[in-house]
This record gives sequence, C-alpha cells and structure tokens, in this order.
Amino acid sequence: MALGDGDDGAAAAAVPLISDRPKHAAIVRSGTEWTAAAHVITAVIGSGVLSLAWSVAQLGWLAGPGMMLVFAAVTALQSALFADCYRSPDPEVGPHRNRTYANAVERNLGSSSAWVCLLLQQTALFGYGIAYTITASISCRAILRSNCYHTHGHDAPCKYGGSYYMLMFGAAQLFLSFIPDFHDMAWLSVLAAVMSFSYSFIGLGLGLANTIANGTIKGSITGAPTRTPVQKVWHVSQAIGDIAFAYPYSLILLEIQDTLKAPPAENKTMKKASIISIVVTTFFYLCCGCFGYAAFGSDAPGNLLTGFGFYEPYWLIDFANACIILHLLGGYQVYSQPIYQFADRFFAERYPASRFVNDFHTVKLPLLPPCRVNLLRVCFRTVYVASTTAVALAFPYFNEVLALLGALNFWPLAIYFPVEMYFIQRHVPRWSPRWVVLQSFSVLCLLVSAFALVGSIQGLISQKLG
Repeated sequence: MALGDGDDGAAAAAVPLISDRPKHAAIVRSGTEWTAAAHVITAVIGSGVLSLAWSVAQLGWLAGPGMMLVFAAVTALQSALFADCYRSPDPEVGPHRNRTYANAVERNLGSSSAWVCLLLQQTALFGYGIAYTITASISCRAILRSNCYHTHGHDAPCKYGGSYYMLMFGAAQLFLSFIPDFHDMAWLSVLAAVMSFSYSFIGLGLGLANTIANGTIKGSITGAPTRTPVQKVWHVSQAIGDIAFAYPYSLILLEIQDTLKAPPAENKTMKKASIISIVVTTFFYLCCGCFGYAAFGSDAPGNLLTGFGFYEPYWLIDFANACIILHLLGGYQVYSQPIYQFADRFFAERYPASRFVNDFHTVKLPLLPPCRVNLLRVCFRTVYVASTTAVALAFPYFNEVLALLGALNFWPLAIYFPVEMYFIQRHVPRWSPRWVVLQSFSVLCLLVSAFALVGSIQGLISQKLG
C-alpha cells in the first residue's frame, strides 16, 4: 500500500503506507485564513475547556494563567513549523501535497516514522472517543442531579450511576457511525459547533456572575492546598496534562490546510489562521478558567458545568449539559471518522476481491429512505464503538483521562514530528544555532509531557483503586 502524493501532476515514489489520493479528479480549494481559523476553533474548543477552572485551581493565580499562555505560545510555534510541511520539498511551491499527518511524516522522515505517527494518531483519536463517552455520561447524570437538587434541596442525596448513560451514548454512536464519511456529516458538525460555543458561553457567564455575587475574587498564588506535598505534585501534573489536552490541533492541521486556496501560499495563510484561532481560543480559555477559579477558589469542580459549583438557575444548567451531550455526539464522529476511513481504505486495498469488504447492500427501514450498508463497516464500526464504551466503563474518570490523553500525545504529535520535519524541509544543519534552540525546545516539552504523564497515570490508578 502506498501513501498518495499531490494532485499537481507530479509523481513520486510510492512508500509503504496507506493511499490518500482524493476520490475525485478535481478538488476545488476555496478556503481562507478565516475559514481555516473557524475550523480550528470549532475543533479545539470542546469538553477540555470545562476542566480548566480545576487546572487553574491546582496551579494558582500565577502559574495557572501563565501555563495557558505558555501552551498557547508552544502551539503557535509548532503550528507554524507544521504548516511548512504541507508541501514538499519546498514549503511554498513544492509539487507534492501532504494531505494528512501521516503523509507529511512519511514524506520527510520515512515509512518507519510514519507508522509510529499513525499508531499514535489513531490512539489519540480512540482516546477522544473514550473521553467523549465519559463526558456524555457525566452530563446526563448532571441533568438528573440538577432537577433533583432543585426539587429536594442542595443537600439531598442525588446520586446516579453512569454505566447506563455510557451504554446509551454508545448506542447513539453506533447509529451515527453508519454515516459514510465527512462529506455526509456536515449537518452534524455544524450542530456540534453551535452546541460547543453555547455551553462554553454559559460556563463563562455563570463563573462571572458567581464572582460578582460573591463580591470577592477567590483563590491564591499557590493554588489549592493538599494534605501532602506529593499530592500537590500529582495535582499540578494532572492540571498541566488537562491544559495540554485543550490546546494542540496537530491531528487535523494539514487536513484544514488542504482546503486553502492559493495564492497566497497555503503555509502563509495557515500561519495567519493559526494565530487568529490561538488568540481567540486563549482568550476563551483564560476567561473560563480564571472566572471559574475566581468564583470557587480551591473548590473549583473538575468539570465546570457538572461539578455543581452552580445549582441555579437549574434550567440553564440542564440546557448547558444538553448542549454538551449534543456536541459530544458530533465530536465523537469527527474524531472517529478518520479511523473509519483508514480501515475502509486499508481493507479495500488489501482484499480487493472480497465481497464482505467491498459489496454494498440496500436496506429499507420503515419511515426512512433506503440506505446502502457494507458488512465490513457494520462489523468494524460496531466493534470500535463497543471498545470505546468498554474502556470508558472501566475508567470513568474525566480529569484523569483528559490529562492522560494530553500528556501522552502532546510531545510526539505536537512537538517532536513537526520539529524534525522542519529540519528536513528547511535543511537546518546539525548544531547550528536554530537546530540547538529547537532541539532544546523539544527536550523541554518532552520533560513537561513526561511529568504530566506520570501524574495522570498516578491519578488514574488512584481513582481506580480508591
């Protein structure tokens, strides 16, 4: 199997990975820096924003906002480096387009690195499915608890299990997984984006309103106190992991860049779009994180809308959590479709004569138009949804899972591969000042990721055993 080149008429030697050639002979690229920025903002602002008040609470007023600004700067740098990898060998006029992350890694670093990248990327996408299943269950329970507290008082024993709601969410995803590909799910993506902004604005507004009602700004420079210094270290590392989860979008950067028109060169347009989106996202994150911390101080909940720092107005809490659930229905599919499409192409190229893999069957259901069903898709996507649901049932811990995913994928996917590809693209000589600075930057990010990874694993194990 081979990774596809660009559609610019240039041929390149095939290298052993997955084919990525477009299905259609001509692709119309009409995107601008504003459409690209909109794609990035829609993808990045998600459930991770709800954990930022807790993260700021662990780090304190100085390190909390400071760490967000640091990750914003790191994301701006890595996205600028990565944008230069869209075309090869020249970042502006190179004849070969690298439409996906794996394409770019294979072109610049070889097929072995590309397989490692592909494994990490697919693992990250699988992890998003787990995190979204957990979050949807929490929001379902939050709606029930909000109504219970409103009816019976804030001290009522309103407790609900999460397993049933994870299974319900999995069943809904099993149905949505029959959407063939991205081209047929535009309506779902638009709905998810609207819901994402809705619940984020509600969380921001409630935090601001609660701060004003308190008449004081809670919190401290050092953050929430803990029983032991070791516990403080673990909480700080988890907070860093949560922030790392909320920022990078390297998984989808090249796919977005592939929508841009030229001239001007796609890498220049993408760099402008990245700056716009990072500024907007950072403003949003700082507001949600800081207003949440100012409202609740050391008691800031792990999830701003489901941790019941807010009780009233209960109907607004219900609406916000319903928005979260609807956003997660679409978000799960956005991060699952690349895996589905990879599996479709992989098996179709490996078994071109298999009827199980390649044949489609028309199915007519009552009150619905006829639909075409492929047995491979039914089996693979059913197993995939079942596996994400099973892992979520085994580890239903919101903050710890987000921190683990952020720490695990931040350095290799957001830092290491973009830096190494930049060296190849720009022919940076070893031990030159630029090489030393970027390698030092990479090593520093590796240490931060390792610190966050250890803490998130410890938190996950503690939650499981506790």
